[in-house]
Amino acid sequence: MVNLKPCHAALKPSSCVKSKPCRRLYHSYEHERPPPFVPAESRILSAALSHVPTHGFATAALTQGARDAGYLDVSTNLFPTGPFSIVNYHLVTQRLALAKDAPSTNNNPNNISENIRTLALRRLHANKPIIHRWQEALSLMTTPTHLPTSLRELALLSDEFLFLAGSTDVTSTWYTNRAGLAAIYASAELYMTTDMSKDFVETEEFLTRRLEEGEKIKGLVGSVGAWAGMQASGLVDGLRSKGIWI
Repeated sequence: MVNLKPCHAALKPSSCVKSKPCRRLYHSYEHERPPPFVPAESRILSAALSHVPTHGFATAALTQGARDAGYLDVSTNLFPTGPFSIVNYHLVTQRLALAKDAPSTNNNPNNISENIRTLALRRLHANKPIIHRWQEALSLMTTPTHLPTSLRELALLSDEFLFLAGSTDVTSTWYTNRAGLAAIYASAELYMTTDMSKDFVETEEFLTRRLEEGEKIKGLVGSVGAWAGMQASGLVDGLRSKGIWI
């Protein structure tokens, strides 16, 4: 797999002047971003993803994807991480796809919280075709080998939510807010794997409750840190309840 270059470079806290708000430089659309995958990878992984509903996040899906794209079975050697490469392709491409519809959130630029909710729901809905296989993806994402890549991608997704929602200033709690947002989204994604309600309305309600909890304690530095820690701890417990140990 091609090593993905970070598209966000977090502004170091020391660069901020305490008496003045500073602009976040972790994200910019001023320059065209290079494609995260080379064409051959994209063709194979895109085709492989279409087989996930039937074969799961497995080598069989990757092999079938290579065949559909017109490549020999041996072409799967392009992906040393095996089935996780399909997971990673889905994570990256769906994160980048959020920006295509971003202008719709700008209709309400003063309500960042509502914009974040809109973006998070949009990202969750992108999992619908493969949600019955998503616990397999979570198992792959939380293995020691793939966990760093998975956590980095989750952090980039949080950055994307904040940027596209209209948040541009760094505050003293921005880093804990980002961690809390990452934990909220991940827990909503886990909740969705067992949601049997029509159109996943219960997942939407779950996400809304968690975001409202975070909004209520915003600005309380000590509470934000404790709350973010609680969200992360709850996520770990949720994963373990599904037999996924990290």
